This record gives sequence, C-alpha cells and structure tokens, in this order.
Amino acid sequence: MAIDTTETTSASPTAHPPLGTRLSTRDKLVLFVLCAAQFMVALDFSVLNVALPVLGKDLGMSQSALQWAVTAFALPSGGFLLLFGRIGDLYGRRRLFLTGLALFGTASLLATFAWDPASFLTGRALQGLGAAAIVPTGMSLLTTTFPEGPARDRALGISGTLLSLGFTVGMVAGGVLTDVLSWRSTMGLLSVFALIVLPLAPGLLPESRTPDRPRLDIPGAVTVTGGLLALIYALSTAAERGFGGADVIATLAAGVLLLAAFVYVESRAHAPLVSLPMLRRRTVAWGNLGGLVTFSMMSTVVFALTLYLQETLGLSAFETGLVFGVQGVMSAVAGVYAPKVIGRFGARRTLVGSLAGQGLFVAGLVLLNAHTWSVWLATAAVSLASMCHLGAIISYGLTVTSGVPDEEQGLATGLVTSTQQVGITIGIPLLGVLATTSSDLLAGVHTVLVLDAVIVLAAAVLVAAGLGRDRSRPVEAEALGLR
Repeated sequence: MAIDTTETTSASPTAHPPLGTRLSTRDKLVLFVLCAAQFMVALDFSVLNVALPVLGKDLGMSQSALQWAVTAFALPSGGFLLLFGRIGDLYGRRRLFLTGLALFGTASLLATFAWDPASFLTGRALQGLGAAAIVPTGMSLLTTTFPEGPARDRALGISGTLLSLGFTVGMVAGGVLTDVLSWRSTMGLLSVFALIVLPLAPGLLPESRTPDRPRLDIPGAVTVTGGLLALIYALSTAAERGFGGADVIATLAAGVLLLAAFVYVESRAHAPLVSLPMLRRRTVAWGNLGGLVTFSMMSTVVFALTLYLQETLGLSAFETGLVFGVQGVMSAVAGVYAPKVIGRFGARRTLVGSLAGQGLFVAGLVLLNAHTWSVWLATAAVSLASMCHLGAIISYGLTVTSGVPDEEQGLATGLVTSTQQVGITIGIPLLGVLATTSSDLLAGVHTVLVLDAVIVLAAAVLVAAGLGRDRSRPVEAEALGLR
C-alpha cells in the first residue's frame, strides 16, 4: 500500500503528549476506538471456527462446504486490502474506516439472521469487504495519529497484543456462545462491537488529507485485486470439486496471469499501488515470505484441529474452545518473552528459529489418533506451535521494516498488513481441501498437518538463506513497546 509522504492530517503533532509522557484522555479514546475495531476483525477470524460443525448442520451445509464459511470472509478481506488501503490514502482514511465499520456491522446482522447457506455466505462476504476497509485504514490512522517515538510504540504494542488476544477470545467465546445460545450469537456479538465503535469514531478520529493527490493506479488495482480473487476462488472451489475441474484450472491460470500483469503494470506506473523497488529489498521480500507462511499455515492448523476435535474425538464446541483457550494463554506468554528473545538474538534469527519451531511442533500433531488422550497432545503441541508463531509474527514485522527510510515506513507497514491478511486468506483453501474431501477425516487431517509442517520448515530454510547472516545489532526490546 503506497503512502504519500506529503500527506498531512487534521491532527496537529502538538496535540499529542511529548515523548516520554503519558497519553492524554483523548489519545486513549482514539486508541480504544482503533484497537476495538481491529479486535473486532481479529475476533471474526476465529469466533466461528469452533461453531462450524453446528452451523453446517443447522443450515444444511456439507462438510466440504464448511470452509466457505471462513473463505467467504477471507477472500474479499484479502483481495481488496491493497486497493482499499490506497483509496484511504488518497481520499480519506477516516471516511473509508467509518464506511467499513457500517458495512461490517450490517453484514454481521445479515449473517446472524441467515436463513440458508446463500444468505449466510453473503453476510460473511460483506463482512470481509468491510474488514478490507477497516484494517489498513485503522492501522494508518494509528500511525499518523500518534507521533513516532514512545507514544507510537506504546500504541502499536497495545494494538498488536489486542489483535492476538482477539483471535484467542474468539475461539473461547465461540465455543461458549455456541453451546449456551447458538452459532448465530457469534455473529450477533460482532454487530454489537460495530454498534459500540461506530458512534464514537467520527468525533475522535482525524481525517487524512493529501494536498497533491496522485491518481489512483487503476490498472494496478484491477490486476492485483482480480488476481487475488481468482487465485483464492480457485483454491476454495477445489475443496468441493477437486483440482482437476476445468473451472478450477481456468481461474488458477487467470489468477497467475493477472498477478503477472500486476507486476508489469507496477513497473511502469507513475504512482504505483505497490513499489517494486521496495519489494526487491532482501529484508522485505524474505521477511514477508516468512510472514505469509506463518499466518497461512497456522490458520490451516486451527481449521484442521477444529474438525478433528469435534468430528473425531466428539468434543463439544465449548470444549474445543477451551483447547484453543490454552493456546491463547501460551501465545500471551510468548508475547511477553518474544521481545527479550529478539533483543538478544535479533529479529532475523528469531524469525528463522520461530518458523523452525512452529514447523516441528506442528509435525508432532501427526501422532494424533482417535483415542481421547490425544486431546492433551493436541493442546500441548498447538500451544507450543502458537508460541513460535507469535515470535514469527513480531520478528517478521521488524525484519520487513528494518533499514527502511522513514519516508517509506508507511509502505513497509502496509506490506506487513497485506501479507498478514493474504496469509490468513489462502491457508485454509490451499490445504483445507485435503481434510474436508477425504473419506477418512483423520487421515485427511494427518495429510494436512504433514504438508503444513513441511512447508513451514522449508520456509525457515529459505528465509535463513535469503536473509543471509544477520550482521546488524539486535533490536532493543523496548523499541517494540511490549515490555
């Protein structure tokens, strides 16, 4: 997401506390609004996971179609992220942020009262479209509202913690709400969040203004959005029809061609949607690869384990939520110690080590079987893998942004956000098909986990080779705002 460095905002730097002082009441309210919106989106990525089997039976969705409940949201949220981020840069971030909130809340109500699979999936797709507007504009509003230094470090630290917490709370809350009320209450919870945040945002958030606004890169926007949508649709369709179908092959080919066209267009654009010179930076390219793999493969593990715990072991949605609740607690512990590890060894080495750890612990899940004791193995292995996953998340963001000039930091952080969203989007349709279409669910889950572990471990090797020896000084933990 290209950021115009000539941009100014309606918020004056002097309105913020001097470096080293506490945030003002207004700053705290702004931070609350932005973090609550990001928390809401993170919640949506996980709150429905443990309810999928119950939802499928209620709406008459086949097991192979269940992954569409996730993909229908993830496809537009990943496909339109770069486009909406750039539109926010050019035409007003607050305006697009508020539009995304309103759309997200309305779509959540539609999903809550869905009467058949089509109406439910429509609501989920509109939620994803709203999230594509909320995520990049919310992050940009945060970084432009809080001045660089301790205030921004603190704001980003709180935001990052709440994003991780949102995913965990979603897994636990999804199980509790599904058992006590119904799966519909998980979608209703999201509409309540939107109704709380939306009235507060207009009076607190500054609007961005770009004095010398360049034209929107329409060819770049069309090719990258079309390419991502075609690629994700093809992978998702394969979950029901297999990879040999003519429509799957056609959309896969279209996606690859459109993304290739995007690279060509961006190399000649006056104001590109994505700067290719930035992508050629070693830390940016290989750091983002690590981020893409850690997000996509961990989302796949959660999806596969949800099916395994409920369909093979017979756990309830609430019990499944508790398993992922332990995972969330361990991730929170990792959040405390990750900055210290990065401060000791550096972001690049931490990224490689975290990927290797995630892959090894996922490989341990291959020992799962139909016996009830496997729930303890599943809980321990996924929790340890998630601790490594969180280390990879923090260190890949720092790797991507390290050594980048201040005037290009906005673009670098935009790429970090895009990688996160696309990674979450492609993981489940890429490997989930192997579990949902297998005649033996347990065998299908084992296949998914083996491939998942191999991909993560291969990525660790590639990232280590691509980044080379890290001769830079380790990043100080205080700079992360997480101590």
